[in-house]
Amino acid sequence: MVFPDAAAGSPPTLPPFTLRGRALLPVVQGGMGVGVSAHRLAGAVASEGAMGTIASVDLRRHHPDLMDASRNGDKATVDAANLRALDREIRAAKATAGARGAIAVNIMRAVSEYPAYVRRSCESGADAIVMGAGLPLDLPELAAPWPDVALIPILSDARGIALVVRKWARKGRLPDAIVVEHPRGAGGHLGAARIEDLTDARFDFERVIPEALAFFRAEGIGERAIPLIPAGGINSHERVREVLALGATAVQLGTAFAVTEEGDADAAFKKVLADAGPDDLVEFMSVAGLPARAVRTPWLERYLAYLPRLAAAAHRKPRCALKFDCLVHCGLRDGIAKIGQFCIDTQLAAALKGDVAKGLFFRGGASLPFGREIRPVRDLIRYLVTGARPAPMPAA
Repeated sequence: MVFPDAAAGSPPTLPPFTLRGRALLPVVQGGMGVGVSAHRLAGAVASEGAMGTIASVDLRRHHPDLMDASRNGDKATVDAANLRALDREIRAAKATAGARGAIAVNIMRAVSEYPAYVRRSCESGADAIVMGAGLPLDLPELAAPWPDVALIPILSDARGIALVVRKWARKGRLPDAIVVEHPRGAGGHLGAARIEDLTDARFDFERVIPEALAFFRAEGIGERAIPLIPAGGINSHERVREVLALGATAVQLGTAFAVTEEGDADAAFKKVLADAGPDDLVEFMSVAGLPARAVRTPWLERYLAYLPRLAAAAHRKPRCALKFDCLVHCGLRDGIAKIGQFCIDTQLAAALKGDVAKGLFFRGGASLPFGREIRPVRDLIRYLVTGARPAPMPAA
């Protein structure tokens, strides 16, 4: 596969990877909620021949009619609105992509309604389901009526890969690919039990990828039968080549796509992420019980300052304040003092609008390929695949 506008003499395009018969550029756009990666971004990525990803959580926030209809509703009303929004987003992304690339839906295992999201994604025409924030052991059963939909778990170490592959194999299904997410570089909910574990060497691609390939060989699966897709801290063509040389098949990026022109979040959101340097990031325990990496904003500073008092006062609430119950386990609702004491949906929704005073802005730990520049999806994919950098943008 050759990048569509590769000029004569330009660097060679990296080899494609195949996902259930689809030849794709070896770049995957990671799923980012609430609403950060919706149909506009995912469709733009797929239209270039790569895999775009819609994050499934609370997509009604992109649809004023659904938001109005469910604002004061009960859980069933909110859930129904979000399923309608997911259907709209998938169909819109597919329309933008045409026959090119692939559209995936990222579904968090930690979300209470994940089975319904899986079914709706498949019914609405998603090409793949990507699932993380927990072990997706029941995903093969949930997606069984749609055998052509690719199933892709997100895991972080060789032990987790072996566990999921063996469990799925007993059900007659292997993952169509595996996203190998390094907690040190990724944003959002990170695949480690504790903050102290984020830099553990067992997560290093240089260790996980060879160990996973050796496991595949030992199981008689075939070294290349399950594509491995490293994610976290990948921010250059050179790094893409390095991880592919280890035996990976493609790479996944999140933050770099969030700040593209086609990213579904507000322009102010993109500026917060693009302007943040290493000293602006903070790691803390999220409300879902996983470490998280976010930009140090006024809201996050206040939250961390008050956290000891919030944790001391933690107690189980009779119900979710939003009547949403979005998470299976919620530190705030369930009174779990050792994890987050805030409403993650409220804070991420504020971030989507670029509200620095109230928003929680998840971000990967690496610098961005184009620094603070907000560029089109096409420029980013072309650079990752060919190494060709676009001309500098004119000064504002």
